[in-house]
Amino acid sequence: RSRLPALLDRHRPAIVVIELGGNDGLRGGSLAATRENLGVMTAATKSAGAKPLLVGMKLPPNYGPAYTREFEAQRAPLVPFFFAGFGEDRDWFQPDGIHPSELAQPKLLDNVWPALERLLPPRKR
Repeated sequence: RSRLPALLDRHRPAIVVIELGGNDGLRGGSLAATRENLGVMTAATKSAGAKPLLVGMKLPPNYGPAYTREFEAQRAPLVPFFFAGFGEDRDWFQPDGIHPSELAQPKLLDNVWPALERLLPPRKR
């Protein structure tokens, strides 16, 4: 979050993808701090004239139902779950079991594209 204002100023993007990553929950840290960070990054993006595209993530159930529910309540409204459609199938992940494989890349695009399309300017015909 601390590098974001300089990057926005330097690159002047039209759209900024902000992902609520698995590490945000897997570290077991403060979900209030995660929520605050998302808010700060979203506000900075909008202040720079860009549109934020928020991408959500889910936690494995071993963190307990209360923590998992609170983490999922922070999901972003545009792409609720980045791994939708394959997140429970280990065949779609690298050997570490965490990061999607090359096979998953088209699915990731399919999950993000509808939300991204809503943010793009209308096409000229």
